[in-house]
Amino acid sequence: MSYLETYEKWLSSPALSAEEKAELEAIRGDEKEIEGRFFEQLSFGTAGLRGTMGVGLYRMNVHVVRHATQAFAQVILEQGEEAVKRGVAVCYDSRNNSPLFAREAACVLAGNGIPVRLFAALRPTPMVSFAVREYGCIAGINVTASHNPKEYNGYKVYWEDGAQLPPNHADEVARKMQELDVFESVKTVDYESAVAQGKIILMGKETDEAFLANVMAQANGKEVVAKVADDFKMVYTPFHGTGYELIPEALKRLGIKHVICVPEQMVIDGDFPTVVSPNPENPEGFYLAVEIAKKEGADFILGSDPDADRVGIMVRTADGEFKVISGNQTGVLLLDYLIGAMKRAGKLPEKPVALKTIVTTEMARKVAEVNGLQSYDTFTGFKFLAQKKDQLEESGQGNVIFSYEESYGYMLGSFVRDKDAVTASLLLTEMAAWYHAQGMTLYDALQALYQKYGYYSERTLNLVMPGLDGLKKMAALMANLREKPPVEIAGVAVAEQKDYKDGSVTCVSSGKNTTMELSGSNVLRYEMADGTSVIVRPSGTEPKVKVYILANGETKADCDAKVAKYAAWADTLKG
Repeated sequence: MSYLETYEKWLSSPALSAEEKAELEAIRGDEKEIEGRFFEQLSFGTAGLRGTMGVGLYRMNVHVVRHATQAFAQVILEQGEEAVKRGVAVCYDSRNNSPLFAREAACVLAGNGIPVRLFAALRPTPMVSFAVREYGCIAGINVTASHNPKEYNGYKVYWEDGAQLPPNHADEVARKMQELDVFESVKTVDYESAVAQGKIILMGKETDEAFLANVMAQANGKEVVAKVADDFKMVYTPFHGTGYELIPEALKRLGIKHVICVPEQMVIDGDFPTVVSPNPENPEGFYLAVEIAKKEGADFILGSDPDADRVGIMVRTADGEFKVISGNQTGVLLLDYLIGAMKRAGKLPEKPVALKTIVTTEMARKVAEVNGLQSYDTFTGFKFLAQKKDQLEESGQGNVIFSYEESYGYMLGSFVRDKDAVTASLLLTEMAAWYHAQGMTLYDALQALYQKYGYYSERTLNLVMPGLDGLKKMAALMANLREKPPVEIAGVAVAEQKDYKDGSVTCVSSGKNTTMELSGSNVLRYEMADGTSVIVRPSGTEPKVKVYILANGETKADCDAKVAKYAAWADTLKG
């Protein structure tokens, strides 16, 4: 069926409301817009669905959500009666349409005879992972587009371990979506009736308390917090999102007396009116927090994204200004602190392990190994970090104390299998208070770590390629790099090329080929003669190719020069 035929099918469907039909009628004759909405189905990957909201097959809307849920329901039904009885946990964030999409998903599951545990109101992402594990659910669904701009929404799917759906099940959902009609194949029920009949159970404060009990168990230094509580001040912003309640509560229970919240950004609003993008990776969003921090004399700023799976921090420098600490730097600080804090508290397990992704700073490996920990890499994505954690712990090979990736995601403890801004916020604040007791800011602490472990510098470049043409450009870029692998980048020889798609490793000077443990992901890595790593991969959730530059050197200036040089090369890849 052509995109024009699909467009007409949607227009004639009785499933569409009058408003939805009016939206489609408004684009009649605009073939480019029609093609953009109907050229194919919004793809279901290991991260689920993510796209701009609107009416169409390649958009996020109730029909696409129902369709995906029907496919997922059939995957669950094929697991057998006992699996079905365990049910599915459903969560949602503060985005526009998130409550609606979550209810629709719950109704489709109930329509297929699968019991549902639905959060009664918006909750942080880690809580759906927690609920799956806490209540023994077979799966979970979370309606969120994380830190994306307001036009987006998404649909993440989890399996029984609390991690995002493994590739085999994700592929099966995608196949079933291709087989099932977007309208006619869907089974659903009335929401109010399903709740009244117990087919949909609403979760509330009891689940919050169970979750918070696990969060608070991760604290290692409440005594130090108590010592500095009177003069330690911090600022927190949830960026209009789900962290607004549980993160301040966790910090209060830690003993922090002065948590100053940004009032304008404590308002739940899916339009994110005070920021261009609700992403703690973008320092521009912290402008209100910085104003308050300067006024109140705070040294520490913390911000969580709308679904509270990512958290970013800013710290005061010697000149009184506030500086962003990157995800790589934050992770290194937290790992070094955790090792020390767990030792002081007598909580460091035998065979301790730290996990990171292949695009995360190599400084984390240095910190781990200097302190006697094993360190392992995984592919980007917390499902892979979760899988590695389970593999190591179930086999007795190690106990994971910390897992992280450079994009402001951190996983601690054993009660979730995803990024968790609530627990990370607790421990980042505990760490800031501990250094405060030493007369140091986190900026001071970071400089001390560079002195101890060596200088490292990183940069991530996002080569944005929107729309249908963008998808083609992304595919062409990766294909071209494989067909014509560079022998030098920015005037520096490529020593080794690693292709994580097939696990191949090529020594450029000799042409010798070997293999590595990791394979099956569309990622290219170039190990440069000067020790820098350059990594290229298409994003799995956004229309962009990401280029990661990981450098180390004798001095900060040496590192920064390397990063700048390779960044200039990366910029040429846009075409």
